[in-house]
Amino acid sequence: MLNKKFTGGAVKGRSVARALSLLALAAVLFISGCTPNDPYRSTERGGNIFYTTFLEPPKHLDPARAYSSDEYDFIGQIYEPLLQYHYLKRPYALVPLTAEEVPEPAYYGRDGKVLPANAPASVVDRAVYEIKVRKGIMYQQHPAFAKGPDGGALYAALTPKDLGDIKGIRDFPAKGTKELTSDDFIYQIMRLADPRVESPVLSIIEKYVTGLKEYSEALRKDLDAIRAERKKAAGFSYNQSVDEKMRPITLDYWKHRLPGVEKVDDHTFRIILKTKYPQFTYWLAMPFFAPVPREAAEFYNQGLLSDMNITLDRFPVGTGPYMMDTNNPNMEIVLVKNPNFHYEEYPSEGEPEDSQNGLLKYAGSKLPFIEKIVFKLEKEAIPRWNKFLQGYYDNSGITSDSFDQAVSIGSAGRPELTESMEEKGIRLLTSVRPSTFYSGFNMLDDVVGGYSPEKQKLRQAISIALEYEEFIEIFSNGRGLSANSPLPPGIFGYKEGREGINPYVYDWDEKRNRPVRKSIEYARKLMAEAGYPGGRDKTGRPLVITFDNPWTGADSTPMINWYIKKFALLGIQLENRTTDYNRFQEKMFSGNFQFFSWGWNADYPDPENFFFLLAGSNGKVKFQGENAANYSNAEFDRLFKEMENMENGPARQKVIDEMVAIARQDAPWVWGYHPVAFTLAHGWIENLKPNSMANNTMKYMRLATSERQARRDEWNRPNYWPIAAVVVIIIIGSLPAIITMRKKRGLGKK
Repeated sequence: MLNKKFTGGAVKGRSVARALSLLALAAVLFISGCTPNDPYRSTERGGNIFYTTFLEPPKHLDPARAYSSDEYDFIGQIYEPLLQYHYLKRPYALVPLTAEEVPEPAYYGRDGKVLPANAPASVVDRAVYEIKVRKGIMYQQHPAFAKGPDGGALYAALTPKDLGDIKGIRDFPAKGTKELTSDDFIYQIMRLADPRVESPVLSIIEKYVTGLKEYSEALRKDLDAIRAERKKAAGFSYNQSVDEKMRPITLDYWKHRLPGVEKVDDHTFRIILKTKYPQFTYWLAMPFFAPVPREAAEFYNQGLLSDMNITLDRFPVGTGPYMMDTNNPNMEIVLVKNPNFHYEEYPSEGEPEDSQNGLLKYAGSKLPFIEKIVFKLEKEAIPRWNKFLQGYYDNSGITSDSFDQAVSIGSAGRPELTESMEEKGIRLLTSVRPSTFYSGFNMLDDVVGGYSPEKQKLRQAISIALEYEEFIEIFSNGRGLSANSPLPPGIFGYKEGREGINPYVYDWDEKRNRPVRKSIEYARKLMAEAGYPGGRDKTGRPLVITFDNPWTGADSTPMINWYIKKFALLGIQLENRTTDYNRFQEKMFSGNFQFFSWGWNADYPDPENFFFLLAGSNGKVKFQGENAANYSNAEFDRLFKEMENMENGPARQKVIDEMVAIARQDAPWVWGYHPVAFTLAHGWIENLKPNSMANNTMKYMRLATSERQARRDEWNRPNYWPIAAVVVIIIIGSLPAIITMRKKRGLGKK
């Protein structure tokens, strides 16, 4: 019996000791095996990869259809139009990209004779842009360019059998390439007129490109005829959407002549405009004029591929520095360096301070520097911000929630990084965006519209009461610049200082050398002169103005209340009418509103791109244009017509000054503010300079990858002491059992 008890006690003691030993060993192995909390694959550690985020999946990646900055973030890296904006120079300057040079238009009169460059638009009958495409530029490798034994497209007329193991665009085993030619640009312009593409810029471009409107109408008739023929053949069983999904229609673009586009040779073509329009050169830098090869469009225009969601809208085909590798819009989008990318150098000149800021360190180096760009979908602000602070995202915007943690306002009133951000080596980059956020009046409305002195004073009084300096501080954390006209800084015609203030809203303080908003007492005086003393009409009834906006978010209520309180300072009752964006647009198109708030981002850096928002011919109610206020002043419109086709210079500045003076007096807008973009970037990113007009800036950036990895490891080092503490506690807690076992073992021996 004693032997059995002794044996059992020894076994139990050994079991406890063994368990403790295994526990300690496991703890040691766990601790030694711990690595920084890296969310990326181990194979990416230390890689030349740029990590950033996107908030919403891009709707379109087809350059003929895309029309938002979120979509341009991807398109700009893949597609290359003819021109681009110089990365460093300010004011913004166009330079060649796939074109050999920036084209200079030749002007012709009605008699066919050449006119001088300064000829007024009224005498110009044709403006001809002859464009030379650079030779030797190759497209990325893509199955659309793969050739069969007969030299034709290998993947044309695909069958289900052909697609056996193919799940995505990368699964096609054969790929090819081709040289960029003038045909690709011509084909893209033709695509803009295709009614199935539904290009958002067609209505604007066809006003200028000779014959484009008629060409578009001809394509629409062809499409209608094909659909009618198919419907007739199928009878009552015809379903247009199902039929065209299974048998996509291919329109013959060459059936009709497009006189506004001429091919000269494989690397030269002409675009012919109906009149003089200097701003057209800017269009040549927009994604709409990026080349799309016919081979790619026809490859994707196959029903079987469309069923698999393999389309040009998801998988672009370009000549740019990067190409699509992964498009999982609900998780991540990955771009990789295009091995076929043509030779391009980092710029060797810029602004005077660029050299001292290290922006010319890599002048003349081959682009791009980064091998891969990973866009992660991050809808929530807090996780996005925390991962940036951990070093897992290379750049970040600043939300209202994180603003105080990142930025403080210095004694000079300028934004500065907080100490914690500076310790991490984070940089703050600011730039005034070529945008304007404004509030406006419906000039067709009987109460707030009209052009009499009384109506002008009513709107001027409201303009004074809406203290946008305060709005910027409260709702944008100071990230904005009060507007005095439609033009933001950086756009020709904009004036600073005393010359640039709106005299109906501001006075100039000589001592402090800055503008000061007129007092609310002065605004109330204007209200009385407008016929609304104390905010009441002749009958004593309070003035009620409706406020239409699409601000449906929960955080919009404070902004709406701010407007209500500011109107109340004048005795005006502001009646809020928030609706969803679709309903809001319906009201704007029908003119069923009085006061509204909206904004505009410039497509190109020219004053015409802002003043057209107030041109009578662009009225939203009458002409479905972008003039949401329906402003129409004959003298303003006359000057606009004169200004839009002028070259930048003193003469154009004089016309702009006259237009601004008229608009300020009429006050169809409360001019609002121009947003200032705040961007945070880690110190390991080099060559970083904000460029609000360019979409293709990622090719210029460079990463110090070893520095990034070191900082990531430092900032995310595992904390071992809790694990060690647990092990110690377990061991200490087990000591009584060990002692007891040893005592029993001693008794057993006796």
